[in-house]
Amino acid sequence: MMIEKPRRTTLHTASNNTLFTPLTLPNGRVLKNRIIKSAMSDSLANGQGDPTATQIRLYERWAEGGLAASIIGEVQGDPRYPEKPGNLVLDDGADFAAFRDLARRGSVDGAHLWLQLGHAGALSHLPISRPMGPSAINFPDFRSESMSLAEINAIPEGLANTARRAAELGFGGVQIHAAHGFLLSQFLSPLFNSRTDAYGGPIQARMRLLVETVEAVREAVPTDFVVAVKLNATDQLEGGLTEEEALEVVAGLEGKGVDLLDISGGTYFPGAPSSSERSTEGPYFIGFARAARQLTSIPLMATGGFKRKEEAEAAVRSGDVDAVGLARAFVLDPSLPITWQAGLVAPAFPRFATLPTGGMTAWFTMRMTDLGEDREDRMDRDINSAITEYEKRDELRVELWKNRFAAS
Repeated sequence: MMIEKPRRTTLHTASNNTLFTPLTLPNGRVLKNRIIKSAMSDSLANGQGDPTATQIRLYERWAEGGLAASIIGEVQGDPRYPEKPGNLVLDDGADFAAFRDLARRGSVDGAHLWLQLGHAGALSHLPISRPMGPSAINFPDFRSESMSLAEINAIPEGLANTARRAAELGFGGVQIHAAHGFLLSQFLSPLFNSRTDAYGGPIQARMRLLVETVEAVREAVPTDFVVAVKLNATDQLEGGLTEEEALEVVAGLEGKGVDLLDISGGTYFPGAPSSSERSTEGPYFIGFARAARQLTSIPLMATGGFKRKEEAEAAVRSGDVDAVGLARAFVLDPSLPITWQAGLVAPAFPRFATLPTGGMTAWFTMRMTDLGEDREDRMDRDINSAITEYEKRDELRVELWKNRFAAS
């Protein structure tokens, strides 16, 4: 498998005046352009919740590459509900010096660095957690317990405390994760939320925990600290959150202090289709963003399906979104904004003869490790080798996680 190096093409100055113009957020913070590295589970923490040198270097490289903001995916405030043993954990026992270094080096050259507030809920990694969500799930190959009312009520304060720590350590903002089937997304989805109390039933009740969390986080951090939200346009599952309901959530977030609304979709529940591996071409959620634009004054970002500069330009130029989120494109070219602004074409996405389950995630995750180690020579990694490396590393980190967080 080979990936092309950037090559020169025609530079469209008029388009650059849109994609490469600053964006002022509602709290007054300014993004230097409209290109954001969206949240990914980079799996680069040390297995004990703390940043590694490789992870710090990766986010420094992305900042040096010209982006407006970068979002670190799945940062936990509570080690009991991680998505993977490579997640960061920003709790009272965290290595604050390492987090400060990450915040400083990941925000060079005018870039923002935000933490995505994570809680995997029913999707918590089974070897190191006890999965728990809005309602009990008892599938043959998937089980989760139901949260008590007291456990639900603790969520907003817990995430707000993590956001407060992030602000104190020098990060520029947080993103509240209400997408992709993780905890707040589970509450929004009628497929996974069958509660009959104040947090279940109609969408106005199912969005209650998200709204309470947004309000708690906004209250806990300085006014110039960015509070973003990632929201599913749809779960892409029969019986899940629909676009009509998601638009009600958009309207419900108006006036709550959100600085940027990141629109995505899909879920990581076992057996569900992955948005990131769709066969369709082009951005996925622009139509939803266009409808959301009529309901809110919050700046909008769409994540999913952007692979070419022309697609990103068109989305911003149309006014449907204010910014575009890309993830895997940044793994192929960590200097993607510089590449685009120079009139170059970024490397093509890899294609594999066969695609084992989880293979694409493993390949891109191990490629992030390569970037963080400044190893540009590993572009030809076999996908099966990537799976082996990825799984072996997680196995080692499970034991580290258990030892570090045994009391939890």
